[in-house]
Amino acid sequence: MAVTNVAELNALVERVKKAQREYASFTQEQVDKIFRAAALAAADARIPLAKMAVAESGMGIVEDKVIKNHFASEYIYNAYKDEKTCGVLSEDDTFGTITIAEPIGIICGIVPTTNPTSTAIFKSLISLKTRNAIIFSPHPRAKDATNKAADIVLQAAIAAGAPKDLIGWIDQPSVELSNALMHHPDINLILATGGPGMVKAAYSSGKPAIGVGAGNTPVVIDETADIKRAVASVLMSKTFDNGVICASEQSVVVVDSVYDAVRERFCNPRRLSVAG
Repeated sequence: MAVTNVAELNALVERVKKAQREYASFTQEQVDKIFRAAALAAADARIPLAKMAVAESGMGIVEDKVIKNHFASEYIYNAYKDEKTCGVLSEDDTFGTITIAEPIGIICGIVPTTNPTSTAIFKSLISLKTRNAIIFSPHPRAKDATNKAADIVLQAAIAAGAPKDLIGWIDQPSVELSNALMHHPDINLILATGGPGMVKAAYSSGKPAIGVGAGNTPVVIDETADIKRAVASVLMSKTFDNGVICASEQSVVVVDSVYDAVRERFCNPRRLSVAG
C-alpha cells in the first residue's frame, strides 16, 4: 500500500510496529541469516542502484556510487556479522550486572539526495542486525532510488524469514510527511542524514536522534607533509562522486613555508605528477 498522506503513514507505522514486535523475539541465528541475505542482495544490486541514483537525482558518478553501495552492503556486513545483538552480551560478577541486548523499536530513516541508495542500504542493514524496524523518508528528488534499495533489502530479508513489514518507506515524500514521521509517537529513534535544516528538525523532534550532514571539513598541510601525496589525496576525495560526500574536504590550510609548493601542485597536478 502506497504512503502518500498522513493517514496512510499512520497505517504503515502500525504494520511496521507489529512486524518489529515479532522480530524482537528472533534468535541470533535467525537474525544473522536475515542480515546476511539482505547484505548479499544489496551488494548484488549495487550497479543498477547506482545507475538509478544518478539518473534520478542528477548528482554524482555511477562508478563512485557503485563503490558506496558496495561499502554499505558488503563492508558493513563483514564489520558486524559476528557482533552479538541478541540476548545476554556480558556478565560482571564483581558488580553483579548483566548486559542484555534489546531492540530500540521503530527507527525513522531520513535519506539525502546525495547518497540515496547507500544510505538506505546501510540503515536497513544495521536495523536488521539489531532487531529493529525502519521507515524511510527519502528525498523527493531521489525517492524511487531510495525506496528501491529499501525494497531490495526487505524482499531478501523476507525470503530469509523476516516479517514482511519490517522495512517501510514514504512513496510521495514531503516536509509534512517527514515531520509527521519524526513526531509519530511510535518512532523510537531518528537517523537523519541530510542538510542542516533536516538535521535540526530531527534534533528538535523530542525524540532520540543521530544527525549527520555536510561540514566545513578542513585540511592542514604543514612542512612535515608529503606534499605530492597530500594534494593527490585531497583531489581524489573532493572529486569522488563529484564531491557530494559530507566528509569531502571544503578548505585547505597551508603553512607559509610550503604554501608555494602546495599551490603549484594544486594548480598543475598532472604536469608535476609526470615530473615527480
